[in-house]
Amino acid sequence: MNRTATPILYIKSGCPWCREALSYFNSQGVDLDVRDVLQSPKDMDAMVALSGQTKTPTFEFEDFMVADFSVDEFLAELSEFPEVQHQLGINANE
Repeated sequence: MNRTATPILYIKSGCPWCREALSYFNSQGVDLDVRDVLQSPKDMDAMVALSGQTKTPTFEFEDFMVADFSVDEFLAELSEFPEVQHQLGINANE
């Protein structure tokens, strides 16, 4: 079964890296399921289970995950997974 999941972005309100990531994904037209881990202990638990840490932003899309990143770090990791980059519709050269 081919499932098309919406990427999840775990954030903390007030986090400057989270604001930068949200701005970047918005500029790329990426539809996100944004989850504020400060507002939801359940989402914090899910993020920790996924990434093994409590820092944000943390991005999850199917089997691809990047934790505690800047946009540049995210793009560096994404460049190693061109199929994920294509699925997300992100042009890393912009």
